[in-house]
Amino acid sequence: MFLHNRRPQLPTAEEALSGRDTPEFPVPGRHTVLGNPLTGPYPEGLEVADFGLGCFWGAERKFWQTPGVWTTLVGYQGGHTPNPAYEEVCSGLTGHTEAVRVVFDASVVSYAGLLKLFWESHDPTQGFRQGNDVGTQYRSAIYTHSPEQQSAAEASRDAYQPVLTKEGHGEITTEILPAQDRPFYPAEPYHQQYLDKNPNGYCGIGGTGVSCPIGVAPVDG
Repeated sequence: MFLHNRRPQLPTAEEALSGRDTPEFPVPGRHTVLGNPLTGPYPEGLEVADFGLGCFWGAERKFWQTPGVWTTLVGYQGGHTPNPAYEEVCSGLTGHTEAVRVVFDASVVSYAGLLKLFWESHDPTQGFRQGNDVGTQYRSAIYTHSPEQQSAAEASRDAYQPVLTKEGHGEITTEILPAQDRPFYPAEPYHQQYLDKNPNGYCGIGGTGVSCPIGVAPVDG
């Protein structure tokens, strides 16, 4: 009943759905491609990054194909509703965006490299949409796990904006906020590694074709 509701703005905490105290579904044990656990605790030395760049099916694949990424999982983040369901997120009444949690080995792929992949894999100037996918759950977002990630994310945005502007694109609308105050709620099992289970499934992810002048782009595996 919630699908295809095109809310033009984020709900306030008072307007958001109340959610639930505990998840309604389990998280699968292991990644179907990488073979590693989806949830922590993760091995010592690995780092965590959270990104929202449109439909999380295609977004997750971008990251699991990146050498140095240990595991990925998709979920909901940045809103008010605890433990939401997919239909609730699609209603626009949770405030969440579709997000990908990326667990990575920084000795193989740097956070700057992940940021470059993030910026180049979608159009960060579209607000509450990515291409034909319209809604607050498709907004561009980076949720950071340290002051260093926050600074790097902001610097990468500032480096990318003049390049986008030169190529005729608008202002970046990506929200860059600490993950500490924005819990990540894993999505339903069928969403996890969706495009591995459904190779011909829908993928609306597409970039602007404009290179981001930071880091070194990871190579798809």
